[in-house]
Amino acid sequence: MYSEKVMDHFTNPRNVGEIENADGVGEVGNASCGDIMRIFLRVKDNVIEDVKFKTFGCGAAIATSSMITEMARGKTLEEALVLTNQAVAEALDGLPPAKMHCSNLAADALHAAINNFKEQSD
Repeated sequence: MYSEKVMDHFTNPRNVGEIENADGVGEVGNASCGDIMRIFLRVKDNVIEDVKFKTFGCGAAIATSSMITEMARGKTLEEALVLTNQAVAEALDGLPPAKMHCSNLAADALHAAINNFKEQSD
């Protein structure tokens, strides 16, 4: 059902936790399945220097949260904003169709955190 990469990011998630006094925080959820993702950013000179997540949800939700943090670290805000949920799924070697709509919210959470950072910076 799940790829080896999904299982690896689920059983050994990267970048779990919170960033105190984060520069940006984004939270998204899906009421139909109960998955909730929160992404925390530390930004320096327009580059994502640190990124962490806290996710309540299924294995796919945890795996996609872990993967987006790996994909976003070191990118400029503009580069991170073009990351998509589809790109996250592809980086994990795919997700079951039933998990795409509810569990793969990771890029949405990242975008929300970036937008939160931009709002606070204005």
